[in-house]
Amino acid sequence: MGYIDAIILGIVQGLTEFLPISSSGHLVIFQHLLGISSENIAFEVIVHFGTLLSVVAVYYNDIRNMIVSFFSGVTRKNIIGTYQNDPYFQLSVFVIIGTIPAVFAGFFLKDFFVSIFHNVRLVGIMLLVTGGIILSTRLIRPEKKHLSAGRSFLIGVAQSIAILPGISRSGFTISSALFMGVSRENAARFSFLLAVPAILGATLLHIIELTSSEISGTGIGTLFTGFIFSFIVGYIAIRFLLSILKSGKFGWFAPYCFLAGLIVLIFIK
Repeated sequence: MGYIDAIILGIVQGLTEFLPISSSGHLVIFQHLLGISSENIAFEVIVHFGTLLSVVAVYYNDIRNMIVSFFSGVTRKNIIGTYQNDPYFQLSVFVIIGTIPAVFAGFFLKDFFVSIFHNVRLVGIMLLVTGGIILSTRLIRPEKKHLSAGRSFLIGVAQSIAILPGISRSGFTISSALFMGVSRENAARFSFLLAVPAILGATLLHIIELTSSEISGTGIGTLFTGFIFSFIVGYIAIRFLLSILKSGKFGWFAPYCFLAGLIVLIFIK
């Protein structure tokens, strides 16, 4: 893999990880078009780490407060009272609950997801599904319901479905939160916070699969290039999506998903 390939895939990873257009689907498409091998685990680890840091950069205060509140809360005798009165402790519990479905899906259905991951035709179909879900959010009346354990779990179910290539993680999680009456701001916030354990888990799994030969066989410059581009573009993508959601134009991503899905189904074999 050369520097141009690293730049392209770093940008694709950073841009599509958070915009509701499916990062896994676009990586499959670009790897197919460019003839790039998907077996470079070291590169996958570093670009995922770049997007993870971009979430941390945007939500640093929230993540810090959640970690402090959680470890402080679990050591107290009145943990129920802490849950009821500490919003950051409560949010950390919701993120844990929302992560459970993806953990079970990844554990029990890993072989299935691996077997279909590079199915380009499936990517095209799932992009159409993503577009339909995002477009349907335009029918929702804005509400301001609070997150709950039940809503967090259902949003987590949406995230587990997004393991399918072509299904957007952010698109499905944000849409599901909006359908349940959660405000746009809180829907996006929870979606991105929920991405932290998801991306971290995927990164750790890739690290376990790494061998010393794969690390030594990958140029440091290529890895650094992919990392920098995935981090910077990921940060910009988060800020951009937040501004789009705030303006109520989330549905604008639907036409892109429809177009990308049709192009894949018609032209890419």
